[in-house]
Amino acid sequence: MDATTQLVEDIRNVSRAIVREWGFMGGSFAGTELSPSAVHALIEIERGGVTARDLGMCLHLEKSSVSRMLRKLVEAGDVSEEAGEGDGRVKILSLTPEGKRRVAASHAFADAQVIGALGRLQPGQAHAVLEGLRLYTGALTGEGSAGAPPAITIARGYRTGLIARVTEMHALYYSRETGFGQHFESVVATGLADLCSRLENPRNAIWSALRGEEVVGSISIDGEDLGNDIAHLRYFVAADGARGGGVGRKLLSAAMAFVDEQDFAETHLWTVSGLSAARHLYESFGFTCVEQWSGRQWGPEMTEQRFVRPRQRR
Repeated sequence: MDATTQLVEDIRNVSRAIVREWGFMGGSFAGTELSPSAVHALIEIERGGVTARDLGMCLHLEKSSVSRMLRKLVEAGDVSEEAGEGDGRVKILSLTPEGKRRVAASHAFADAQVIGALGRLQPGQAHAVLEGLRLYTGALTGEGSAGAPPAITIARGYRTGLIARVTEMHALYYSRETGFGQHFESVVATGLADLCSRLENPRNAIWSALRGEEVVGSISIDGEDLGNDIAHLRYFVAADGARGGGVGRKLLSAAMAFVDEQDFAETHLWTVSGLSAARHLYESFGFTCVEQWSGRQWGPEMTEQRFVRPRQRR
């Protein structure tokens, strides 16, 4: 089985598991005795100004199926129909008090289901889930931009919660990729707090990649700690769900523009081997690996590397 076939099979397996966990296979749905299509219809009617035709288009149902479903909902006392203004043949649907109660119960059931699932994820994974669902939904509907998250922007400077968020992104990524543990996380938190306390120095800076107000990446330049007119590139990371979309390149572009503006003689960074995508990105900005060695300072034995970028000609 080739990689593409395996990927398709894996996605289908996960999709079936989700459908079953959501209760689509049973006779009731979302904590009610209603069918999935009826629950979805009530939720759409709750938005207001909905007609039977709207429901058919939104839920991908045939006209006859919508008619039967609405007849049952009206008879059950969940939905009422009123003649539309300008065309009495068009019926505007609305929820009755009983229908509103039923929809509220469905929302509460679904909210509890999602909250329970998110509570079993690792910190930071919830946003990766949301991003993946958005992308997959857009691909299924053929509307790649539908439901797309806000564009990534790069902002310079400290913001509330930045130290904790950047530390979290480092801890999650390097724990998974390299096995680094508590010692590494503590060193990142301490060093980042120290750098943020020195941002008044014009040769120090930190940038955040933002999706709306959410920090999904970071990079910094410490122009003091190495001395000798050397810039230290530090705390470069992107969150799960934000990689692969050019976030790293945007962050590194901002940092290197700052380095060139400050006219540092060199820029140094330390990393570990095996992170091939990061290495290619560094090299595209003029960095060269000048040194590597085996070490255990973070726990597992790793090949550590130092990259250097010389002053760029203007």
